[in-house]
Amino acid sequence: MFKPGASLTFSNASTVLREGLSAIAAGQASIDVSEVAVVDSSAVATLLAWRRAAAGRGAALDFGPLPANLQSLADLYGVTALLQGAAAPTSATDRHH
Repeated sequence: MFKPGASLTFSNASTVLREGLSAIAAGQASIDVSEVAVVDSSAVATLLAWRRAAAGRGAALDFGPLPANLQSLADLYGVTALLQGAAAPTSATDRHH
């Protein structure tokens, strides 16, 4: 299972994003973010991109319990529901652009 390091911020988000996308492309259905301790808005964007990539493959993706600081940012940006659980993708007709 892919597990990012302790930090997921602007300074390393592009690298961590690519690593996670590779894991998803290899068929991983979960990414363990439990040890991510230092975050900024880039962390939320990265998780959303991973979720979108999994959905594009027709797969579910689970992050497990989000660390408190990441949960707080997700709540602040109103995307908690998008990050919780292993939500399977919706059909193409249900997606809004």
